Amino acid sequence: MTKLKAAIYARFSTDMQRDASIDDQIRLCKEYASRQGIEVVATYSDRATSGASLMRSGIQSLLRDAGAGSFDLVLAEALDRLSRNQADIAGLYQRLQFQGRMIETVSEGSISEMHIGLKGTMNALFLKDLAAKTHRGLKGRALAGKNAGGKAYGYKSERKFDTDGELIRGDRNIDKAEAAVVTRIFTDYANGVSPKKIAGMLNAEGRPGPSGKGWGASTLHGNRERGTGILNNELYIGRQIWNRLTYVKNPDTGKKVSRLNPESAWVITDVPELRIINQDLWDAVRTRQGAMKTKNTDVPIWDRRRPRTLFSGMMACGCCGGGYSKISRDHFGCTANRAKGDAICGNTKTIHQRELEDLVLDAMQHTLMDEAALKIFCEEYVKELNRLRAESTAGRDVLERELSKVTKDHGTLIDAILGGISPKQVKDRMNALDKRRTEIKSKLQTSPAPDLILLHPKVAINYRERIATLIKGLSEPDGMDEAKDALRSLIERIVLRPNEETGRLSVELEGDLSGLMILALRADGYRKTQKSAAADSQASDIVRELVLVAGVGFEPTTFRL
Repeated sequence: MTKLKAAIYARFSTDMQRDASIDDQIRLCKEYASRQGIEVVATYSDRATSGASLMRSGIQSLLRDAGAGSFDLVLAEALDRLSRNQADIAGLYQRLQFQGRMIETVSEGSISEMHIGLKGTMNALFLKDLAAKTHRGLKGRALAGKNAGGKAYGYKSERKFDTDGELIRGDRNIDKAEAAVVTRIFTDYANGVSPKKIAGMLNAEGRPGPSGKGWGASTLHGNRERGTGILNNELYIGRQIWNRLTYVKNPDTGKKVSRLNPESAWVITDVPELRIINQDLWDAVRTRQGAMKTKNTDVPIWDRRRPRTLFSGMMACGCCGGGYSKISRDHFGCTANRAKGDAICGNTKTIHQRELEDLVLDAMQHTLMDEAALKIFCEEYVKELNRLRAESTAGRDVLERELSKVTKDHGTLIDAILGGISPKQVKDRMNALDKRRTEIKSKLQTSPAPDLILLHPKVAINYRERIATLIKGLSEPDGMDEAKDALRSLIERIVLRPNEETGRLSVELEGDLSGLMILALRADGYRKTQKSAAADSQASDIVRELVLVAGVGFEPTTFRL
């Protein structure tokens, strides 16, 4: 018989573990494969990576090769090496099963649905319990004035050992070189120098930032309310605040997002020996931050999101993924390149504001709603909608026929009572018929007879007319803000990438198709009236129905300009 081909996967979780752990897992898997007569054809691994997410290079490479048929089964030391997330391990199992691949582990043997359910639950509970224990331990460190996670710029870890030779964790002291940079940042800012200019000077001098890379303006100003950024870190005045933020993993992206905890949950500890900034300098910085607020809002300038130009904040560099912002009066350039230099991003290409706006507006009017493609879409939509409506109508017909029969039987019993039969003899039957008749009427009311909604390719023409109206509104003082907001709402992102052939920037426009469709189905331009509000509601209903028919939401579609 032909030997089964296996791919070995190994993983360890944290930096405190070692690469030898990977080697040990691979060795155990190879010994198991040898005993089972399995041929090992590939190995994959992830080092110092949590098993709570599938966003790992090793596991992703394994999944790609599994789809290509490179092996017959996946072999690991234990199921939790593949993933500790209950949903991820179930999805991984289903995906491999669909591709005809098996999972075996040294600990559990051949994996089945039972293992996925039981072990997946146990691993998920392990992660939850581990998180609670870790949080409890970190809180103890914070209360003792020790480092409870992450090393703040300006400090270095202090290595101490107890009487048993065990490393004492959490101790730190001031790094004099970094502390001098912190003091300089506070002093320059208090003297009126902007965070962007301070970051630029530090980068020009080749001083590494907190991440070991270049400095950016946001690294300095951060977010005052959340206590992020060099200028907002109260540790510099000898006051440690722990548990200000909670980090929660987004199940759709696998990335962690921060949430501000209530002040009652913060752990505040005085650590005067770690003070770097004197109180007068700290107060001067806070005073300047307080002055840099607009007259009509308490939101600081650096936290405002009001667009200065038509597409401000919507442009992204195709090389580094960072933003594109104003670098002169009329030109946009890569923010990372300008702030941190070529070492971070080599995209030095710029684009004139008028050229960009003309390109995007022209594309929105003539490219984002292609008539030929829309015609095919409408035809397929109507076919699928008719099929779904036919199924719905069939179910409604059954209920209506049953209602007619129940009503007729109920009437027959009433006639029998009038004919002399004792009501006691038919009481139970009449009650049952009454109850069933009420149930059927309720079902028919909650699922009324559907009105057929048809989409005609003419919506493409309507869309272009709406866009033309919006573009015209940009030059009208009364409607300029509404037109700008409406146009921005139709775009997901504008990606600018250097084109080696032309020596200029290529522009890719990602449009929000649901927004485009709603605009095309509106009754009148973009102005909000009672009539247009009703049209918006109807258009939204149609778009939601399109999503249901398609089975998925509208994905942003990219158009190269």
